Amino acid sequence: MEYANPDVLVSTEWLEAHLSAPDVRVADASYYLPIQNRDARGEYEDEHIPGAVFFDIEDIADSTSQWPHMLPPPEKFASKVKKLGLGNGNKVVLYDGTGFASAAARAWWMFRCFGHRDVVILDGGFPKWLREQRPVEDLPPMPRDRHFIPHVNHTLIRNFDQVKLNIQTRREQLVDARAPGRFTGAEPELWPVKRGGHIPGSVNLPFAALIDERTRCMRSADELKAAFDAAGVDLARPMAITCGSGVTACVVALAAYLLGNEDAAVYDGSWCEWGNRDDAPVEAG
Repeated sequence: MEYANPDVLVSTEWLEAHLSAPDVRVADASYYLPIQNRDARGEYEDEHIPGAVFFDIEDIADSTSQWPHMLPPPEKFASKVKKLGLGNGNKVVLYDGTGFASAAARAWWMFRCFGHRDVVILDGGFPKWLREQRPVEDLPPMPRDRHFIPHVNHTLIRNFDQVKLNIQTRREQLVDARAPGRFTGAEPELWPVKRGGHIPGSVNLPFAALIDERTRCMRSADELKAAFDAAGVDLARPMAITCGSGVTACVVALAAYLLGNEDAAVYDGSWCEWGNRDDAPVEAG
């Protein structure tokens, strides 16, 4: 079995060969949880892929929301990426410092939400790049604004009311990308929440099951399909994906896209919102 959409991933070999291409832009989208005790921007400033800009999902976010790194209004997204030089006519290549594609996948999903389809992910991320001793630099990128016109794709985004209604309608499969212990409520959440557990009717597909731990690349098409099958997810049917704060859910969306489901949506508020709302039904176990 082959990927249905292999072009969403690029190899380290491809990227090094295209770093000087006039239409290619590279962005480090690294993000770390507070408990990881890592400074994403500081690490970027120490070393990054030549020419890469820093795409900060905490800054390119809805600053009026009480939930972390929520999708910003389209005009804010357009303004921020324009200043980074990521715009219309560019092929945007995203990577992150984990290599597990979580934050890079979040940025990929954000670009697609605002209508930019020529956006890809570096398979294996920065760890693979470093492991292969490819070039790095610590220089700030040359400033170059690039016009970006957003076109919001609402099919890729779900909010609280839509997810709550879906509990009754079951129009979409609801897939939870968190680790099994967090899904059942047996282990503590990584975010401050009132309750643990999961959204009624959801199934658990941990994002880590989709990544090769050794190479930090996405698993083969056969392995990805097996993971979806094991979770009881039908790739031919609509799905909405949730996680802790809307980041690792995007890894599952990426895997679904690789296998041909291009419209998998993400519940942006995820458990940060659901686990804190008194009007949200919760299941445990």
